[in-house]
Amino acid sequence: MKNETFDSALRSTWNLVSKMYNKEASKFDSTMATGFALLSIDSKGTPSTTLGPKMGMEPTSLSRLLNTMEERNMIYRSQNPDDGRSILIHLTTFGKEKRDDSKAVVLHFNKVVEESLNPEKINAFYEVMNCIKEHAKSFEHFSPTLKT
Repeated sequence: MKNETFDSALRSTWNLVSKMYNKEASKFDSTMATGFALLSIDSKGTPSTTLGPKMGMEPTSLSRLLNTMEERNMIYRSQNPDDGRSILIHLTTFGKEKRDDSKAVVLHFNKVVEESLNPEKINAFYEVMNCIKEHAKSFEHFSPTLKT
């Protein structure tokens, strides 16, 4: 293909952003996934079942990540008082400190990008991203057909 496609632009940009976040996270002896999880956990606790979809992670990967975070004393688990069948994930004091580190990196990166764009370009970016999201939700190139 001569022209870059939307999905290749998204993928290559996300790869660069991901590498940058992992490089920054390594300065805190962490990973981007850990930072993202820390930022996704509510102050009152987050049900473990909602964390995976929120982060776009498979249950096995999320389970491994949460176990590592628990071993590193960033989180603890408790029974959900509203639903005895589910578990809430909470941040420890150390986890809150690490979340602050992650938040500072994300906010600084966003500030740097925002300062290099005018408001019209920022609005156009979000407009394009929303359009891509909407089409991605319902896109289907081939309709499945049943063979009889």
